[in-house]
Amino acid sequence: MIEVSVNNAVKTFGFKNVLDGFDLEATTGEKIALIGPNGCGKTTLLKVIAGEENIDKGMLATRNGATIGMLSQIPPKVSDKTTVKDMLLKSFKEVFEVEKKMREYEEKMAAISPDKLDSILNLYGKLQDKYAMMGGYEVDEKMSRICKGFKIDSSMLERSYNALSGGEKTIVNLAALIISNPDILLLDEPTNHLDIETLEWFEQFLSNYNGTVIISSHDRYFLDKVATKTVFMDKGKADVYHGNYTYYQEESERRALAEFEEYKTQQKQIEAMKAAVKKLKEWGERGDNPRFFRRAMCIEKKLEKMEVLDRPDSKKQLPLGFEVKNRSGKDVLNVENLVIILGDKILFDEANMKLKYGEKVCLMGKNGSGKSTLVKAIIYGDNIGDGEIKIGSNVNIGYIPQEIKFEDENLTVLETARKFYDGTETHLRASLSKFMFYGDNVFKKVGKLSGGEKVRLKLFELIQKKANLLILDEPTNHIDIDTKEVLEDALNDYRGTLFFVSHDRYFINKLAKRVVNIEDEKLIEYLGNYDYYKEEKENRLLKQKNKNERRR
Repeated sequence: MIEVSVNNAVKTFGFKNVLDGFDLEATTGEKIALIGPNGCGKTTLLKVIAGEENIDKGMLATRNGATIGMLSQIPPKVSDKTTVKDMLLKSFKEVFEVEKKMREYEEKMAAISPDKLDSILNLYGKLQDKYAMMGGYEVDEKMSRICKGFKIDSSMLERSYNALSGGEKTIVNLAALIISNPDILLLDEPTNHLDIETLEWFEQFLSNYNGTVIISSHDRYFLDKVATKTVFMDKGKADVYHGNYTYYQEESERRALAEFEEYKTQQKQIEAMKAAVKKLKEWGERGDNPRFFRRAMCIEKKLEKMEVLDRPDSKKQLPLGFEVKNRSGKDVLNVENLVIILGDKILFDEANMKLKYGEKVCLMGKNGSGKSTLVKAIIYGDNIGDGEIKIGSNVNIGYIPQEIKFEDENLTVLETARKFYDGTETHLRASLSKFMFYGDNVFKKVGKLSGGEKVRLKLFELIQKKANLLILDEPTNHIDIDTKEVLEDALNDYRGTLFFVSHDRYFINKLAKRVVNIEDEKLIEYLGNYDYYKEEKENRLLKQKNKNERRR
């Protein structure tokens, strides 16, 4: 059954058509991924379907009676008295009203005379049927299951919603939306602020979800697990692929090659026809023969009527390439018996790790386990109690922090870049343009840049440094999928040592040759990428479980 139908939709902002003849059809149970460059209209489309935006032209239709729920990036405004529990149960307001009436009837039945009991029982039975149909008996079970999945404990349920952090609000909003169980679920970047354990639970939940799900996300691993259809949005139009993200990658490459071959074939045909026209005219002039001119005119008419194919666009890519000026020694980093205590929390207790030249290692761990703290301890020597962090000989570190800031946020992009660029201003402007800082954009103050722009400028800085050890803390935050893939290719070709923190499982799989996971204040290593780490960890847990059962 068709749940959502968008036909020839046009939506204009300023002078730009964000949707320009856009078509989309979503059927019951489909899990649709929306992908495309930043600004291509993914969020706008979700708002249009949710009824928060109107299209200028075209048609939008949703199944009659279908309920729609959307995860917004902007938290709702509520009173300070509103608790997390209130937010989670807000969709059950009508259910609770029915339940209240049932309690009232129960009190009446306890006090009413037997001769009037039948009429009250009849009304009470109807309320019970309505309560059951509305899912009233499953509210507690559903609430418990969703809260457990999103790690919302009893203490958090009683907290004021307004007192939560931005990330906590997003998680609560997502949980509330899931609990409401809409027929059409619209998710705009739902994986932000979720740790890997919660992500894996959420993936399983969505895969089993009976309704239709439309997701805008940069998390490729998540899209691979959940999506049954992928829609690539660009220039206001939709390109549909009937599979997950990996299928889209393979199929889009096949289509691009086929389109280019078709374009080349037509171009050869056009050149051959033009050459034939030229020859025929020359022969006609030499022999004063009108037949040659008639044949030439016939070919020219065919050329005029021909629908000439446009040359397929090639993706604009950042010119990323990390060079190494001087290689370091074989031993790049050695963490020995490290102890780090923040406040009353022990993050690391005699933790050990070694990093060799040329390795590509990912540091993983739950939120709050100390990943960024360890990185800062390596870079700046912060918060180190007992133990030691040894940096190897001739190590030159290039670093991208999780929260990117520049030394002087009031400087422009051009002024900031000039500090680390060795060359003329003309060459600098040309180099910055390749990183999408065009024209007047170079005069923007770095403190006003978006998250993606800050990452691009930091990558530009990193390239100039030619470091032999790159330490990257969540480098894929704020960048679109195309930029992630360019970064992956550049880091795969990098000849130095790479140590990075990431929740991006697709990114980890592409790069990591070893995973170091923070477990029980220790640094535990797994000799492989994310998929290997996951499999090995599950095997270790199973062995431990079997061992414990044998002891019993």
